[in-house]
Amino acid sequence: MQSSRESDGNEQPEAQQQVAEAPPDEGQRDLAAELAQMEDRYKRALADLDNYRKRSARETERRVAEGREAQLRDWLEAVDSVERALLMELDNPVFEGLRGVLEQMEAILAGQGVQRIAAVGERFDPERHEAVGVRYTDEAPDHTVVDVARSGFALGDRILRPAEVIVSRAEPSGG
Repeated sequence: MQSSRESDGNEQPEAQQQVAEAPPDEGQRDLAAELAQMEDRYKRALADLDNYRKRSARETERRVAEGREAQLRDWLEAVDSVERALLMELDNPVFEGLRGVLEQMEAILAGQGVQRIAAVGERFDPERHEAVGVRYTDEAPDHTVVDVARSGFALGDRILRPAEVIVSRAEPSGG
C-alpha cells in the first residue's frame, strides 16, 4: 500500500506540469507585450543617446576647428602687415628685425600646419587663387600666375585664405 507521502510526491510534479503547460492567461500576455514594448523603447532611447553623443562630439570638433581657423586668419593679417612694412623701406635698420619677426611668425604658422599657397608660374586655380588682375603677355602660358599680390594660406586641405594673384593672358591679336 502507498503511504500518503508517496502519493503526494507523485501528484506534486503533475500539478507543476499542469501549471507550466497551461496556456498563459490574458494578463500574462498583456504583461509580456508591455515588457517587450518597454525593452524596445529602452533600446531606442539608448540608440538616441548614442547618436546624440556622436552628433555633439562632431559639433564640438567643428566649432573648435572654426575657432582655430578664425584665429589663424587673424594671424595672417599680422603677417601681411609685417610683409608690407618690409616692402616699404629696405634701407631701414629695422628691416632685419622685421624679417626676423616675419620668419618667427611663419614658423609658428607652419607649426600649426599652415602652408603658404600660390607661387609665380603655377596654373591659375579658382579654388586656391583669387584673380585681382590680368597681365597680357606672351612670356607665360595663358592662365598662369605671374605675380602674387597677397599670399594665400591653407590648413591641410582647407583654404584659410585664397591667394590674390595676377594672371597671364595671351596678347590680344589684331587691333
